[in-house]
Formats: sequence, C-alpha cells, structure tokens
Amino acid sequence: MIFDATDKKLLEYLQHDSKQTNKELSNKLNLSVTAVYERIKKLEKGGFIDGYIALVNKDKVEKNFMVFCHIKLVQHTQDYVVSFEKDVRDLDEVLECYHISGDYDYVLKVLVKDMTAFREFMVKKLTSINHIGSTQSMFVINKVKHTTVIGF
Repeated sequence: MIFDATDKKLLEYLQHDSKQTNKELSNKLNLSVTAVYERIKKLEKGGFIDGYIALVNKDKVEKNFMVFCHIKLVQHTQDYVVSFEKDVRDLDEVLECYHISGDYDYVLKVLVKDMTAFREFMVKKLTSINHIGSTQSMFVINKVKHTTVIGF
C-alpha cells in the first residue's frame, strides 16, 4: 500500500476532528469527495486507523483527579505478570497501563473523582490484586500538554 503525503494530511485532519464530512475534507485536501472516501477506506483496511472515539470532558463527568501509580510486583514470574495484567484490565479507573523498565514494573494512569475516590480505589481494588509488592502514586497538579494526535 502506498502511504503518501496526502494520506498523512488526511490522518492529521481526522485526528483533530473525525466528524468532519468527506466534503469538508475534500475541500481541505483539494480532492474529490470520492477520492477522500476511498483514501479513508484504504487507511482503515490498511490498519492505519484503529477506530473512532468521542473524547469525554472529564470535568463534566466529575472524573478529573488524575494519578500515575508505579507498581512493583513481588516477583517477575510469568504467572505473576499474566495475572496482574489480567486483573488490572478489569479496573475501570485505570485508563492506561504500561509494563516499563526501571525501578518499577508498571505505570498506571488512573482517573477518579477526587482524593477520597482514589483512596477507595487503592484500598478496595488495586491493593487487592495479588502479587503487588509496592506502589508509589503521583498526583497531577496541572496538565501542561495532552494530545491524542500523532504527528508525521
């Protein structure tokens, strides 16, 4: 599949607003509506576009207390890793989880209403997961940059 500068520009426009019509995109790209439609389908079939989502306003749904939790497992056996990863996927408060290098094994991005909700999450959910040796939490003071756009 050929992936050219027009495809990159199209992906950039879609990342900023995926609800744009093909007509709007065709005007921006100086292409026909059909050409835009075909390029989008080509990008979807080629796996360049994973899906389309709505970004929810965290303040409106009262979930704007963000915490990054570092997790260290007791041991690094395959059973412990698989078990932890399975359990953490079931926690709605965890938006993202990454297996990382360094002093800790995982970093979690957690979103809850407030400190009280975070404490409840820690006590009732996170620390009930087997094989966690230690945790360290860092609370977000201010969002400096947040984007979902991948640049080309």
